[in-house]
Amino acid sequence: MPRRYPESRSGPVCHFASRQGAEGRFAPGHLGELTQQVPFEMVDAVLEETRRVQRRVRDVPARVAVYLVLAGCLFPELGYCRVWDRLVAGLGGLPARPTAGALRQARARLGPEPLRALFALLRGPAPVPSGAAGVRWKGLLPVAVDGTIMTVPDTAANLAVYRKQRGGRTGGGAYPALRLVALVSCGTRSVIDAVFGPASTGETSYAPCLLGGLRAGMLLLADRGFGYGILAAQVAATGAGFLLRVRTGKSTARLPVMSRCPDGSWLSLLGGVPVRVIDAQVAITTASGSSAGRCRLVTTLLDPARYPAGELVALYRQRWEVETAYFELKSTILGGRVLRARTPAGIDQEVHALLVAYQVLRTAMADAAAAVPGTDPDRASFCIALDAARDQVILAGGVITATTVDLVGRIGERVLAQLMPARRLRTSPRVVKRAISKYNARGNIDRTSRKATVNVQISPPP
Repeated sequence: MPRRYPESRSGPVCHFASRQGAEGRFAPGHLGELTQQVPFEMVDAVLEETRRVQRRVRDVPARVAVYLVLAGCLFPELGYCRVWDRLVAGLGGLPARPTAGALRQARARLGPEPLRALFALLRGPAPVPSGAAGVRWKGLLPVAVDGTIMTVPDTAANLAVYRKQRGGRTGGGAYPALRLVALVSCGTRSVIDAVFGPASTGETSYAPCLLGGLRAGMLLLADRGFGYGILAAQVAATGAGFLLRVRTGKSTARLPVMSRCPDGSWLSLLGGVPVRVIDAQVAITTASGSSAGRCRLVTTLLDPARYPAGELVALYRQRWEVETAYFELKSTILGGRVLRARTPAGIDQEVHALLVAYQVLRTAMADAAAAVPGTDPDRASFCIALDAARDQVILAGGVITATTVDLVGRIGERVLAQLMPARRLRTSPRVVKRAISKYNARGNIDRTSRKATVNVQISPPP
């Protein structure tokens, strides 16, 4: 049964005029084909829930303001007036374009609450068939957590919340910075949950805020900064398993050998949680030479027969999928740009809008990959999906679902027509390739990715 639109004091918020979209002043409120992922009913519901439905229909109604902010994330290189032009390019018979001031006031009236509510509705692992390739490992859903830094405009209002970074090997920054910490499904890179705030707070302090996104059947992958006892106990309490890297120095908690396993691992305790410890020597060989290092992992997967140590070491590499998600957010979508908003409330609104835009793109890509059985979502190109979504916004295409539901759509068609080859094992040097400070810039940086051979040797317990 279709949901009725909430009404304002001046009457119904909007009506449908055609299968293309809404009518009148509500017509610019769409996101092209991605509107099917963020439909009018969903936006109206969050506006009603957050009490942001307009009391009178303005030139930029509240629902249109939501889609404007989301479209601004797809076109970050354009000012909002030019983003508006993209939204109305495929429409006709509309009133004159609102002024820049009117668009700014509409975003300010909207505030961050509706975008927060939208993200809360859309976050989570992208729905895929149970046997989808590359999504699960031995029946478990690998998820990864990590943090990243994003820069915000250097205004007095932003500086009151987000401070500039000082020192470090990158020399500090000229812009205030926020820290975003996300929990990502490794197979589809969809965002399960995210939290952000001042960069002065560490990612391990934000991480407990994401525990609500963990469920039984998930396996959390995390780097050394997260491998401490308190967090391990909190993760185990959610019902999810974990595979964490821990430091091997004397400053970390000791992991006593309680029992030895046939594959070279051993059973121990971390924060009162029974764990299995894997010490591995990992050697990487490329055409330019080889390097080796020691890696210590702890996991709640205690059965060495079902979860061999060597396979767990190989699985741990999927932790880097969260870094790829950050690259898609910061480099592919934003192009390395500073965020737009000049106030903390605007930053809150913009970051949640960016997360929503990224999530619906990832969901569309997962739907496309699922339409061809055996297709790993890794083969779907994020750049192609983003370009296709932008084109559909300009065309105002696919705004309303047809009578026959097509999970692929125009975006999926473009993605499936240009699938990337299966991922190869390659490696490249981990160095600062773009230093924040010119005084810390590295010269003669080797950016070549090379084919690699990995050899894993499990070390016996101490």
